[in-house]
Amino acid sequence: MMKNKVKIEDIYTIRSVSSPSVVPGTDAVTYLETSIDEEKNDYRTNLCRCQDGEAQQLTYQHERISNVRHSPDGKRTLFLAKTEDRKQVFMLRSDGGEREQLTEEEDDVNSAEFSKDGQSVYFHVSIEKGKAEKEDEEKDGKDERPEPVVIDRMKYKADSLGLLKEKYQSVKTIDIKSRAVETLLSGEENFSLMETIGDDTIVYTTDHSDEPDFNFSQKLYIRHGENEAEEIKFGEGGVMDAAVSPDGTKLLITVMGREFENATHGVIMLYDTASGTLENLTGKLDKPVGDYMAADTQQSVETTPVKWISNERFVFVLSENGSVNLYGGNTKGEVTSLLSGRHHVFGMDATEDYAVLAISAHDSPGELYKFDFDSGTLEALTDINKEYVEKTLLVDPEDVRFESRDGTEVHGWFMKPAGFEDGGKYPMITNIHGGPHAFYGNTFFHEMQVLASLGYAVLFVNPRGSHSYSQAFVDAVRGNYGGIDYEDIMAGVDYITDKYDWIDRDNLGVTGGSYGGFMTNWIVGHTDRFKAAVTQRSICNWVSFRGVSDIGYYFSDWQIKADFNDIETMWHHSPIKYVDDIHTPLLILHSERDFRCPIEQAEQLYIALKYQKKETQFVRFPDADHNLSRTGKPNLRVERLNHLAGWFARHLD
Repeated sequence: MMKNKVKIEDIYTIRSVSSPSVVPGTDAVTYLETSIDEEKNDYRTNLCRCQDGEAQQLTYQHERISNVRHSPDGKRTLFLAKTEDRKQVFMLRSDGGEREQLTEEEDDVNSAEFSKDGQSVYFHVSIEKGKAEKEDEEKDGKDERPEPVVIDRMKYKADSLGLLKEKYQSVKTIDIKSRAVETLLSGEENFSLMETIGDDTIVYTTDHSDEPDFNFSQKLYIRHGENEAEEIKFGEGGVMDAAVSPDGTKLLITVMGREFENATHGVIMLYDTASGTLENLTGKLDKPVGDYMAADTQQSVETTPVKWISNERFVFVLSENGSVNLYGGNTKGEVTSLLSGRHHVFGMDATEDYAVLAISAHDSPGELYKFDFDSGTLEALTDINKEYVEKTLLVDPEDVRFESRDGTEVHGWFMKPAGFEDGGKYPMITNIHGGPHAFYGNTFFHEMQVLASLGYAVLFVNPRGSHSYSQAFVDAVRGNYGGIDYEDIMAGVDYITDKYDWIDRDNLGVTGGSYGGFMTNWIVGHTDRFKAAVTQRSICNWVSFRGVSDIGYYFSDWQIKADFNDIETMWHHSPIKYVDDIHTPLLILHSERDFRCPIEQAEQLYIALKYQKKETQFVRFPDADHNLSRTGKPNLRVERLNHLAGWFARHLD
């Protein structure tokens, strides 16, 4: 059978399965299925259930739901969905009936969880400071008039959200039967309920600080009944997850410290609730707990880093050498690989006997699988992308490993053009990931497949700064942007062009987004080796970036290692400094509402290039933020790839 080549418009065909959750007391599994409605130009996420080899859709509205949780007896299911433009908590009963709306908050509910007895629900809601006073003003009609925004905080905006009202997250509880609501934790700080133990013990975090603008850590507390809360001291950093053992005696706490700022590996720590001792269980692996892989088709992903499967054993996901794998561990500190390979585990739940995993690979957008612990067998539970995979020519890339200039081994992947034939000459495009602490890996990547289908060889590597390798490897890029990372990428280009003489060395392209956009800008300012380049949501000027990005004032300190007064260092690492040396035709793609790498970065670069009469073009995407390529409006995702492909088609023979 003649297979179809991958097309840009395939995003309308590919569906995403994510967030598996085992229903207690049954062999049923729920999951989220997301598809794109081309006519509505929007996404749709519905709740589905798989049992006895049969799939059943449980919700049918055109909406995006999230945060699926099951009651301890498996008879009720919670999820979040919007009503009147606010996210609220809804509940479905397994014996049938319509969904029930549990909460009626005036602000979005952020997450929800059943109590251990299943009789109530804990939920998080962020409440605007001075809400009562503002409501009185609204009654006077003043809300209908435009008003200035007064800002006195540094954390006042965020990508995808825009300007932030001063809100603080509270923890509330609602009784399912009476619908009585009580506030458990609140104040001018952000509370997160991490876990409950028994009837009266809670584990929670707070970001309270005397200097909130410069606080990037949480404190973790455990409180028994009405007693004063006790701090669980794990050091500086954030808490990603906390899970109590079935017998309530231990906690698995997943934390990301501050030793290497945002390049620090996530680890699992074991806390004994009786003795108060804390032990690092996974640090010896020298790999980060969790999923940090870059991908562009998986939607509604909610990652569970670790799951207890008995009072002594647990399973967890680990980013490892370009894959995300499943590991097992126990309270003695022993850890072992359970399922490893060329794949991406992007969703996980588990029982004592098996794990349910959402898995993607280079030739699979993703399906749900059951992994049996005893036999080690993997059984497919869904086949939502089966027809697409069977009918489409998907390229499974070659793993490549090579030495950079200083002898460090670098890992990456190389795709031959779809339909490759011996005797021809093919152009090659190098694609660079963002982060820089994300990583490319063994997952389905639509953009790569599109480029291969258009007749390009595609190289994508993990230069230093990428996760899934050692702590030293991921930390090495900080303070060295445009140094060893540039050398790593160019060493990959050297390696692969020397290995394959069918690559047309006179027709090389380069592209990347976010950090990858920075690196694209840097590359064309330091070499003329590439015939065409496309920079996306990029950084070109670290001096201005620190004042305009939602993360700039601390990200520059962490990554460039230059404080506010060190203009020389920031300018040295700024690609726009080297604009005189840019001779490669450069397409600039940027979103209007990108608050992470604001569009002024693109504007500066475009004007600098045009001023010098360099070949360039600037494409601005309305109603789009930093995540355009992954979660943006579908038509704009298509247009982004059309412009990218068109630029290379114009400049690469």
